Amino acid sequence: MRTSRSLASATVALSLALCLPHEAIPHARVDVRKAPSPELFGAWCRSRVTGSQVTAYCHNPYPQPDHVSLHIECERWWDVDSDGAPVEAGPAQTVRLTGRCWKEVRSVWISHRKGR
Repeated sequence: MRTSRSLASATVALSLALCLPHEAIPHARVDVRKAPSPELFGAWCRSRVTGSQVTAYCHNPYPQPDHVSLHIECERWWDVDSDGAPVEAGPAQTVRLTGRCWKEVRSVWISHRKGR
């Protein structure tokens, strides 16, 4: 009988612990003064495909430069895919990237590389 009582009380304790609101559960303390600040990096980019033309705008809100490159994959097997040269997006700067396929565009993406 004793085992079933201890199992019952453990079940009740676990049920109550799981029902506690998130704020009532203890959390690990983090000293904000000693925690390393995350390094902010990376331009925000948006792209638009109009027919076979691709235009992308990248804005860098951070103090470190970002080198962005436009990559275009074309739909047709004979159409040449392109990887654009890196363009530096300095702090608080917006850059425009363009490219095209002869026919349809399959996909577009932008790569980022930290500046010096």
